[in-house]
Amino acid sequence: MKLKVMLPTRVFIDQDVNKVVAEAQNGSFCILPKHIDFVSALVPGILLFESDNEEEFLAIDEGILVKWGSDVLVSTRNAVRSIDLGQLKQTVEEEFRILDEREKKSRSVIARLEADFAKRILELD
Repeated sequence: MKLKVMLPTRVFIDQDVNKVVAEAQNGSFCILPKHIDFVSALVPGILLFESDNEEEFLAIDEGILVKWGSDVLVSTRNAVRSIDLGQLKQTVEEEFRILDEREKKSRSVIARLEADFAKRILELD
């Protein structure tokens, strides 16, 4: 099977795999090469894939998985890849910390813009 994981800005993974394990809202599921075609909404969590008898892990944000023929296509906003779950946990925590700091800065800038806009509107009267 060919696993392709797509982020909004790039293709994150494009490789042959033997197995994919993902999680939907109603639980985990495993996809093997002769699995029936289907579509599933994914919840934030761990996607496991196996190639050459080596397992790798992918922490993903919510997304969509499409199994079509020999292709498994996953579209998600964020993904972090690792062969070690412990390392993956640390990396994800660091990514969340960075995203949280960026969101705080963005909210601050937007609040200043809104205040400035309101002030200028009041000056027009």
